[in-house]
Formats: sequence, C-alpha cells, structure tokens
Amino acid sequence: MTDLSQPVAQPVVGIQPDNPDAVPPPLWLLAELTYRCPLHCAFCYNPLDYTDHSRELSTAQWIDVLRDARALGAVQLGFSGGEPLVRDDVEVLVEEAHKLGFYTNLITSGVGLTDKRLDDLKAAGLDHIQLSFQDSTQQLNDFLSSTRTFDLKQRVATSIKQHGFPMVLNCVLHRYNLPHVDKIIEMALAMGAEYLELANTQYYGWAHANEAQLMPTREQLEEAEAVVARYRRTHGERCKIFFVVPDYFENRPKRCMNGWGAVFLGVAPDGAALPCHAARGLPGLVLPNVKETPLREIWYESDAFNRFRGLKWLKEPCRSCEEKERDLGGCRCQAYMLTGDAANADPVCDKSPFHESVVKIVQRAASASASTCAGTAAPREQPILFRNDANSRKLASEAREPGGSGGSGGSGAKP
Repeated sequence: MTDLSQPVAQPVVGIQPDNPDAVPPPLWLLAELTYRCPLHCAFCYNPLDYTDHSRELSTAQWIDVLRDARALGAVQLGFSGGEPLVRDDVEVLVEEAHKLGFYTNLITSGVGLTDKRLDDLKAAGLDHIQLSFQDSTQQLNDFLSSTRTFDLKQRVATSIKQHGFPMVLNCVLHRYNLPHVDKIIEMALAMGAEYLELANTQYYGWAHANEAQLMPTREQLEEAEAVVARYRRTHGERCKIFFVVPDYFENRPKRCMNGWGAVFLGVAPDGAALPCHAARGLPGLVLPNVKETPLREIWYESDAFNRFRGLKWLKEPCRSCEEKERDLGGCRCQAYMLTGDAANADPVCDKSPFHESVVKIVQRAASASASTCAGTAAPREQPILFRNDANSRKLASEAREPGGSGGSGGSGAKP
C-alpha cells in the first residue's frame, strides 16, 4: 500500500522547481463556505467526519482566498457547502467575487433563499444559481433529505426565475428515484430551468456509506438513459439535460476532476485546500491550509496537489497503458476505497486487476433487486445512514479508535 504521508521522491510530470508556471493555473474554485446544512442527504459528498472540521474561515479570510485564486487565474467560482446560505456573508463574498471578475454560481438547497436575499445577491452580481431537488415527489424528496423541504424548493425555484437568474436544477439519481426521471424532467421544464443536471450518485462520502441502499441496477440506468434521450430530442432547446453515468457501470474511468491538480481547486470551510471534493478521505494525504500557506504555493508546490498530478506517479498496468493520457488513471478516492491504495488503477477500468470488486458491487445490486421482484428473501440491508451531526460524531469517534474505519454505524431509516 502506498504511504500517502510521505512526499513523492521526484517531481511529477510538468512540475519544474525553477519554473512552477509549467503547471496550468486553476480555472475552477469551489468555495465550501460551511459544512452546516439543514438537509441530511444520504448521498452527500461531505466527509463522514465533517464535525471534526467545524471551524470556518472568516469573511476576511475568504476574501483573501478569492483574491489569491483570481490572481492565480481562476475564472469560475462556486459557493457551496453544506448550505452556504447559513452564513450571512454570502452577499459580501459574491460582491467581492464579481468585482474580481469571477463567474459566480450559488449551489444551494434553497433553504434560506428568501426574496430579500435574492434581491441582494442580484445586486451583488451573482451570475447563476444551482438548486437541488431530491425527487419530483414530495414523499421521496423529503425522505431522502430527512426534511420537509419540497414545497419550499418549489417556491424558491419560482422566485429564482422571477429575479431573472439562470437556473440549473440538480437531482442526484440512485435506486429510489431513477424510475422517476421522466417526472423529474417534466418538473424542470415546468420550472423553466435552463439546465437539468441528472447526476447519478458517485459513491464517496455519505453515498459510499449508503452504497448498498443506493446502488441501482444496470436496467434502471439504461431505462433512464432512454428517457433522457427521448426528452433531449423533443425538449433539448428548452432545457439542456446532462446525464452523468455512475462510474461503476462503465468499463473505463473518468478523469479525476479532469486531472488531479489540473483545473479544480477546492477550499473547505476550515481552509483545507482540496485537489478534489473527496480528497479529505485519503489517509495520510496532508492537505495544506490557506490560513498557513499562500494559495500559489499550495497549487504549484504542495505535495497534496503534486501527488497525482500528471503521469509519472502511475503504477502498472496504467503506466504502460496506451489510454493513460485519456483518463490519467481515473479516480484516486475510488481506488483507495475499493483497493486500499490510492495509487492503484481505478477498479472501474476493466484492465485493472481490481475490476472484479466493481463487478461484484453491481451484481449485488442486481441480485437484491431480483430478490425483491421475486418476493424472495434478499440479503438484510442496513438502514440508510443520514448525514447529520450525531452520525458524523459517531463515525468520527469510531474512526479514531484502533482499527476503526468510520464507515458504518449510526441511526438510519428505510423508505
């Protein structure tokens, strides 16, 4: 197993100590303003132990991050969380970002997005809003978020359009709501969304903990894809529909964030700099913090951002693969979760010696579905583990115990 706590012995491809600008600048900054959130989604990508990282950057510190990132060359900025609107300084940060020349996007559940805040965000220069729904039905939307927010989200969607904002409607797909794709698309069309992101669950964070409950069957995905294709033909001019297939159902992995340390720069609420959304889950990878290290140094010189940058770090069979420049080895977090080594070939790839682990996960989902349809006894599933402070503290405590993984436990529920 690769020891991520030790820096790489040699500079990775493209990194030249005497010419740090050989590495392209970051283009996309994700500002995770807070881990606080009124929703408790079972597929949240936030770390399981988010309660261990509850200290948040101040307004002044976030403004420094925005200025430094813009100076580096970042042009697109997402304000995310948690729920960013639990902070009362979002308007201040949007205004500063607008002055700096960022294209700004607010990624929100809609909770806290009042008409007053929409007015203020418009005046501050916010460009775009991404609003999340969990389903097209109140029952499933409210169950999956463990809140009563469906009606509120509908009102917020109307207000977003009334204030003249372009809107992306986002819905994370999985076993429970894939059969409702047609109704989700109809909901987006009725709300006047310019874009609909149907993002099949990627199994990191809380989704990984709930993998057995959320994993769909191949048949569900294929049926949903057919529905999406039909609506694209008939409504593609009204609303652009993006359908992201989960990695486990493909034979080749996607590029991790279009390349580790190539485009994406995330900053967590406590100031930790992230090469990808889920990098905090890689044991031994020491994440630099913007409170202690200049952002330019983090991007160009830190071990965390150089560790999997380029191609020289690749192990076999990726090192000699003719397709390596296409996928750059795939996802590091996925490799760690399924093989125990973040430097291994992404098991999604059917050339990986660990591909069977992905095959078995998909087969288990199909077997569970077949058992349910046939009325026979299926393997007993654990209840859904909702993202909340109590579960996070419990998982964090378990992870700190000798031999603990923090990957199970906590209270849950079934639909």
